Amino acid sequence: MDRDAVERLQRAGLKVDQPEMLRVAIQRDENKKVMKLGTEVPVMGNEGLMLVSLQPLTKLWTGSAVPPDLSRTPPPQYQPFFLLLESTAANYCAAIGKAETDDEFERLYRQLRRRPDGDDPHPLFSYLRGTARLYMSLRDVSQSEFEAVVNRLSQSAKWHSTHVGSTNYHREVLQKLFGA
Repeated sequence: MDRDAVERLQRAGLKVDQPEMLRVAIQRDENKKVMKLGTEVPVMGNEGLMLVSLQPLTKLWTGSAVPPDLSRTPPPQYQPFFLLLESTAANYCAAIGKAETDDEFERLYRQLRRRPDGDDPHPLFSYLRGTARLYMSLRDVSQSEFEAVVNRLSQSAKWHSTHVGSTNYHREVLQKLFGA
């Protein structure tokens, strides 16, 4: 958790008590191409959009809490983290006008777990990392909890994959949850 980030978001009028209601806005360049995020994360809330500088994920890990088994429906306390990450994935697909493949979602979630402060050429990675940074700036999340959540998302994408190029994770999870 980052108390400075919490205060900055609150001063900007964003409601930080329900992180799942916030959104990481998908940004485009002058040619309407989706841009990768840098150190600042564009956060959209009820009061509008603000760019907020957030710490790297590895500096946001808090405590040593051990997550429960997430192979089934995650417990309620983990739902906001899942919702925020998956809504970002859904919004990204809506912004580019197509669904990413199940294999690509699996790869990106796996990359986020393995290299949380790393980089990837795919712009969606920067949005998933930015979303995790936003959530973990607002809530205490241990390294084990972070890895378990992201691993569960990776496994979900893998489980939905039926063939090369399938987009079942997007259709069966993201569209059902978010209508994206």
